[in-house]
Amino acid sequence: MCEIKTIVTTAGRPDNESRQLAAKACQALHASFVERRKRSIMKIAETEHANVVVAGKNRFEYYPIGAKEAFFFHPSSAAFRLKRVARGEHDPLLDAVNLQEGNSLLDCTLGIGSDSMLAAFAVGESGKVVGCEGNPNVAFIVSEGMKRYDITQLPLLKCMEQITVIPSLAIDYLKQQPDRSFDVVYMDPMFEETIEESINFIPLRNAGLHDSLSDEWIAEAKRVAKKRVVLKAHFKSPLFERYHFQRDIRLNAKFHYGIIEISQ
Repeated sequence: MCEIKTIVTTAGRPDNESRQLAAKACQALHASFVERRKRSIMKIAETEHANVVVAGKNRFEYYPIGAKEAFFFHPSSAAFRLKRVARGEHDPLLDAVNLQEGNSLLDCTLGIGSDSMLAAFAVGESGKVVGCEGNPNVAFIVSEGMKRYDITQLPLLKCMEQITVIPSLAIDYLKQQPDRSFDVVYMDPMFEETIEESINFIPLRNAGLHDSLSDEWIAEAKRVAKKRVVLKAHFKSPLFERYHFQRDIRLNAKFHYGIIEISQ
């Protein structure tokens, strides 16, 4: 089966800036540029039989072929979660990963990056957060979005500048890492059950990859993690028991966290 190509175009009325951004996307994604010529994105996708990345004046948008809604970067739930953490309230993710300032976390399933933003806030400027995203188009949108997002009114989101986005399948990236090279390895794979409610989650489910956890993935995560491996999944998921995660049961929550402590 042939892989569907990606092309880049501009917003309906392009200016010099949007054309420059389109050129940047073409270079990063090794994609061809197609003139908009007043056509709809749906029409361009159909004519070119391609996924479409749109370079607008304020953001990049991604339309997987056949999609009616664009995927674009937005801090989503991270904004209000960071406010709560800054006030001293607990966040279930941060309780599960138990990060300290200066620690490192590998997010195997970056997606929109909300959880990585919380992790980046927790580890501080001396820490490190790396996020893997298997779909290169999604990785590009998120990486550029984090760099370009206006944080004037949301200064806590400055932490996202510390996140390194890697366009790679998690298993491939894990195999390249030395033993015990990250304090925490975190994974939140998307399955049949919707486990997050977000203004941008439906487009992400359409755009993102849906890799299932495997024995090899878990083994590599346990090798690379120094302190713990953490799984986020729907409360009905069989993965907690299958891979011997210690489940953090959260009453009335749609998802739970599972933890594997790494022996020192």
